[in-house]
Amino acid sequence: MSILAVIPARYASTRFPGKPLALLGGKSIVGRVWTALAGMDFIDEAIVATDDERILNHINQMAGYPAAMMTATTHHSGTDRCGEVLQRLEQQGEHYDIVINVQGDEPFVSEEQLRTLARCFNDYDTDIATLCTPIATAEELLSPNNVKVVRGNAGQALYFSRQPIPYRRGVDQEHWLEGMTYYKHVGIYAFRAETLKMVCQLPSAELEDCEKLEQLRWLSAGYRITVETTDHANIGIDTPEDLAAAERWLKQVQDRLQF
Repeated sequence: MSILAVIPARYASTRFPGKPLALLGGKSIVGRVWTALAGMDFIDEAIVATDDERILNHINQMAGYPAAMMTATTHHSGTDRCGEVLQRLEQQGEHYDIVINVQGDEPFVSEEQLRTLARCFNDYDTDIATLCTPIATAEELLSPNNVKVVRGNAGQALYFSRQPIPYRRGVDQEHWLEGMTYYKHVGIYAFRAETLKMVCQLPSAELEDCEKLEQLRWLSAGYRITVETTDHANIGIDTPEDLAAAERWLKQVQDRLQF
């Protein structure tokens, strides 16, 4: 099973312009992501997909070979950017069975997480795979910034929402975490290559437009999304404040290792 990892990275960002090239522990955020994925022996190729020459040049200079690709500025999502990379590599005669999408602002993604995603495709019914992690606090549960997921008995996604789901009838909301496990979606995806090409052609769906969650387009179209659990705590970076928090966390980890 050949695996392509694509790292979408846009320079423009409303909340954090230039975020991919911002430094974390002396290294660029996107450079950290690429270095991590390129070092995983089960991934056949890792490519940064960008719309900005600064990111393109940075990654290619860092890698010492073409490890980044310029993609269209008209894409609406990282998924579309991944689809373009796959299409262009196939036109060059390359073949991949699985495409993993890791956003360029996820510098702490772990190898175990990505191996877990890859194993999902041993089940031929899996079209798309993603991850979730148990929610520990009421603040996490109630925040619309944390996407929640409900799974079926076979681990398949039933629904994703910004609202806390499932609704516990007859139970005060402050007690919802008692005796019930809620799951937060971890936004890393893997696709069968053929599935990725097809979902990139789908029109937007009503549920997607309502919740502003791209994965609802795929569910609405009938694709099976397998959702596995992870205990690894990712720290996504959306704002300069997030970067400062990640810097503090990284320093704490480095201090413990030195001790």
